[in-house]
Amino acid sequence: MKQGFVKVAAGTPKIRVADCVYNREQMVKLIREMEENKAKIMVLPELCITGYTCGDLFGQEALLASAREQLMILADETKDVDALIFAGLPLEHGGKLYNTAAALCRGKILGLVPKTSIPSYREFYEGRHFVTGPAGVEMIKLGYQEVPFGISQLFDCDNVPGLTVAAEICEDLWAPAPPSIRHGLAGATVIANLSASDEETGKDDYRRNLVAGQSARLICAYLYATAGEGESTTDLVFGGHNLIAENGKVLKEAQRFKNTVIYADVDVQRLTGERRKMTTYPPADREGYHVSTFSLTVEETKLDRYIDPMPFVPGRKEDREKRCDEILNIQTMGLKKRLEHTGCQNVTVGISGGLDSTLALLVTARAFDLLEKDRSQITAVTMPCFGTTDRTYQNACQLTRCLGARLLEVDIKEAVTQHFRDIGHDSNVHDVTYENSQARERTQVLMDVANQSGGLVIGTGDLSELALGWATYNGDHMSMYGVNASVPKTLVRHLVRYYADTCQDEKLSSILLDVLDTPVSPELLPPKDGVISQKTEDLVGPYELHDFYLYYMLRAGFGPAKIYRIAKKAFAGQYDGDTIMKWLKTFYRRFFAQQFKRSCLPDGPRVGSVAVSPRGDWRMPSDACARIWMEELERLEKEGK
Repeated sequence: MKQGFVKVAAGTPKIRVADCVYNREQMVKLIREMEENKAKIMVLPELCITGYTCGDLFGQEALLASAREQLMILADETKDVDALIFAGLPLEHGGKLYNTAAALCRGKILGLVPKTSIPSYREFYEGRHFVTGPAGVEMIKLGYQEVPFGISQLFDCDNVPGLTVAAEICEDLWAPAPPSIRHGLAGATVIANLSASDEETGKDDYRRNLVAGQSARLICAYLYATAGEGESTTDLVFGGHNLIAENGKVLKEAQRFKNTVIYADVDVQRLTGERRKMTTYPPADREGYHVSTFSLTVEETKLDRYIDPMPFVPGRKEDREKRCDEILNIQTMGLKKRLEHTGCQNVTVGISGGLDSTLALLVTARAFDLLEKDRSQITAVTMPCFGTTDRTYQNACQLTRCLGARLLEVDIKEAVTQHFRDIGHDSNVHDVTYENSQARERTQVLMDVANQSGGLVIGTGDLSELALGWATYNGDHMSMYGVNASVPKTLVRHLVRYYADTCQDEKLSSILLDVLDTPVSPELLPPKDGVISQKTEDLVGPYELHDFYLYYMLRAGFGPAKIYRIAKKAFAGQYDGDTIMKWLKTFYRRFFAQQFKRSCLPDGPRVGSVAVSPRGDWRMPSDACARIWMEELERLEKEGK
């Protein structure tokens, strides 16, 4: 449960209808299995102590008395279980019968939450037996305990920040105004749903979407446990379709028609962080709620959840292609609008034969097509200098010609050499001055060429470079519109690949594939034997790691220790802990030191949920101190984590 991860479970025991003793025994077996798997929140189905399909037997005092008795025994038999457990049973109170969820922890019944929406349509006839529970909470006698009874209940874990649990029952979720909405607004980050949803053709899709959608709307974890084998099949079949969702994503799903337990690690820290950031999510209002507290043993949850090493890149080919098409359209429409607004008929793009400038040129060509402008009004400028290799030079030239843009070659070696003489710099000293002089000369050329035609300079730098400050200030850092500014490097590669696969131009595709095969490099140092000598990822670290760090720092707000922990799981077998730590330190050091470059970025379209524009997405002082973040990493190293 450290760093907000909580292991949860939703399980379906095999029951016998109306046999409360047998059902309690099966529930205990299932709870013990969940305990072995370190689950801290356990959800069992609706009315599982009696069975959902008892029909008019719910009017029998013998059944109701047995259900109460077995609940008390269940609480006693699980008093050593370190978990919050939800189990369903019918409960008579005040002369009426209620369909309730009992919350148990360490032998104590923390609360009884009655069902709100009682279905009596189609195959359901619960209204024959049950009534809607009261919104208010009162204390009722149950055995030797005084137990809260009512819908408005929360269960707060007093030693796991952010872990607040609430319950609703089956149809409550299907209703127009589920009680979980109020629970979420009152601060519940985890919703337990005890259900008995029968199976029909296609109903599983609806159920899955409903659970995922509610978890997204409330920014919560939603644990759905439903009835399965053992219920009466007189008219209905129950499939045990258990689901665990978190903020719109289904983390685990049970195989239908098989009684199983599913487990997932939900991240309550991230859920509370997401709610904090969403200004339209109101502060928790607990008026009218009864809050029960419970404690759990705080330990490190063994992470079983899948941590995607490429959070910016969809794993499925179909999803990836859809994402690429969408991003290309956003980039294109952004540039199209800027050209329409300024009235510019021409643009200038610096083309190096690398990934970023290739993508920028492709986007520019698409924008010109939409504007019905001739691509010859795009001036692609290649500016060879000391580090340019023949491979990248040829790719830049061929790509430009293939797209029908105007190619302009400006060799800047003489101009940069003259500049070295002007400032007294030894051209044999390959330091930052040597490198940045080339980048700034290229930017000057682009700006002046654009001025000659009354055009705009299209920026090529990507999100990953901006995060690391891997750009020359007032060099490639500057443009008049940056089309790649919110596209991470790991996604740039897939965008170019998508274009190569879908352009239906064999020659263009061949060029793009060779660009993809070329090492990422600024080419500011002389090549060795005609081959690129300066590889970016050797200097600042692998972009896949930096994009991972960037996503979880900016999008999720995670601290260094948590990012390090999930990175080790995501990249297991690819990078060891020392390598991950090394480049994580580099990331934080550069991210904080290079904010001044991001504080004055040119305009550019936002394409995803992570961006560093100073005009909205990321507002950070340029002189912010990284001490807290670096000290946390140093503590981790000392602890041998």
